[in-house]
Amino acid sequence: MPERTAILNVVGLTPRLLGPHMPRLTHAAQAGGLIRVQPVLPAVTCTAQSTYLTGLPPSGHGAVANGWFDRELAEHHFWKQSNRLVRGEKLWETCRAARPGFTCTKLFWWYNMHSTADWSITPRPMYPADGRKVFDVASHPLSIRDAIKRDLGDFPFPAFWGPMAGLASSQWIARSAEWIEEKHRPDLSLVYLPHLDYNLQRLGPDDPRIAEDCRAIDGVVGGLMDFYGKRGVRTVVLSEYGITAVRRAIALNRLFRAQGWLTIKDELGRELLDCGASRVFAIADHQIAHVYVNDPALLGPARALLEKTDGVARVLGAEEKRAAGLDHARSGDLVVFSAEDAWFSYYYWDDDAKAPDFARCVDIHRKYGYDPVELFLGASKLTVAAKLLRKKLGFRGLMDVIPLDASLVKGSHGTCPKNPDEWPVLIGTGASAAPIAATAVRDRLLAACLGRGAPA
Repeated sequence: MPERTAILNVVGLTPRLLGPHMPRLTHAAQAGGLIRVQPVLPAVTCTAQSTYLTGLPPSGHGAVANGWFDRELAEHHFWKQSNRLVRGEKLWETCRAARPGFTCTKLFWWYNMHSTADWSITPRPMYPADGRKVFDVASHPLSIRDAIKRDLGDFPFPAFWGPMAGLASSQWIARSAEWIEEKHRPDLSLVYLPHLDYNLQRLGPDDPRIAEDCRAIDGVVGGLMDFYGKRGVRTVVLSEYGITAVRRAIALNRLFRAQGWLTIKDELGRELLDCGASRVFAIADHQIAHVYVNDPALLGPARALLEKTDGVARVLGAEEKRAAGLDHARSGDLVVFSAEDAWFSYYYWDDDAKAPDFARCVDIHRKYGYDPVELFLGASKLTVAAKLLRKKLGFRGLMDVIPLDASLVKGSHGTCPKNPDEWPVLIGTGASAAPIAATAVRDRLLAACLGRGAPA
């Protein structure tokens, strides 16, 4: 029978976390081999996944972070879903060319809409014209959405992101992988399991409570391994990045505001950032920020300001971006990396009373950067219950329950940790004493999918 493979993306998994709290994954690493992966920069979800599936750096596939600024539209974009944004031949496309009829399912990996995969499921709320946000998923083919919800129930969207994010989302995704396997038997299953990501950011990797999260995701992965093993499917495990402990947040846009470089609009008493009219601004994403300089005369002063800012580790200009594989039209004029113990918030207001209304909401698209503070609850459970009840009764209102305290975040990622034990891993394609580059992961995945020996 042709080789069939399941690739389980256990987000945040590192050699440091393996051990007694992860017996199944530790055994898999011992039996199938563990390789440390030097993370692609930036070490964030959209970039890492795109590199793993194409073998290209960001300059080749275009996923320069989880978000970027579109210079022509003068709009920022975060967490877009179209696979057409990613250039390069995808892993399953190469497999299909080598083995006609090869099939693939993509379950909750990003850039999961309008791809050439045979089956896919991805989180996708509905936004009716009355202002509601209705939790749901999108699928290809469309018929999957209703069929899988009949069998498994609704996807637990609040457990996927936000203050309630936790194990239930990974459990549902694992069950969806089994559902697809039983009905379609794909040659390749790409399965995203995000559970570790949440408390590693909330609590930090040094918190002893992380042990329980390790045990929980190990159980989910172990169940999938057993399920696939009985059906003759080879299992490979990988991760996208390692999360390091952080103790400070850096608000680059507040620095730029102090210089008079931001353009701020007053809208109904709230302050909104006008990126297109600003002379210099940052789109923040964990430990990386793309800094866009609309006034060329400020390129030098902006770089000088960044280089002397405490907590900024590296500033990349044109030459450095080329060397780092980040010279793409979507990249900022300057690309900034923080120190390992710091991360970049998107905050730009000086008075919390004037923060935009979406700042206190789970709103991953409007914000001018990734906001891990969305993992925390800034209101009482009674307040949350009252707001939910009003929504169910048909009243419109904000779920403004997120705090505005960046110091709550204790873990982040995006840069390359100095300690290789905090790097992502590849398990199940053979062992290697030497780390491999993120761009080399694709060749090993390709060999696993096609039943070939691991590349040298």
